[in-house]
Amino acid sequence: MKAQTMRRLRQYHLYLGLFFAPAILLFSVSGALQTFRLQQESGWGGATPPYWMIWLAAVHKDQELPTPEPVKHAPKAPPPAAEKARPAPPAPPPPAHIFSPLPLKIFVVLLSLGLTISTAIGIVIALTNRAVRRNGIIMLVAGTVLPLVLLL
Repeated sequence: MKAQTMRRLRQYHLYLGLFFAPAILLFSVSGALQTFRLQQESGWGGATPPYWMIWLAAVHKDQELPTPEPVKHAPKAPPPAAEKARPAPPAPPPPAHIFSPLPLKIFVVLLSLGLTISTAIGIVIALTNRAVRRNGIIMLVAGTVLPLVLLL
């Protein structure tokens, strides 16, 4: 490949990387948190998780801001006759796997950590190049602001 073509490819890589770096960071961190369901009450032992985790998970999973949970009312007791007419629900099937998912979950969290660190290092390396620093900062800011605008 010609030197000029390689230079152009490196420049595209630099600007695309800086533009998508904020989203990569958001999705890698929120994905790691979701691996252990930390955005859910069950991941916190029944306690409400911090709002920032709920926010990250909503953006990651649903591409929207979290909505407040509807107020849950106590279910009304069915009439006694209706209760006798219903058959008992079937027993849940046994688990499909016999191996623990924990090793894979640990790998996914390490993968997310590696992606986060690699992306942060890439941003630092890109912004230390004085020749492209201004355009690099513009791409980094655009990659941060544009998704926020689209989210709102």
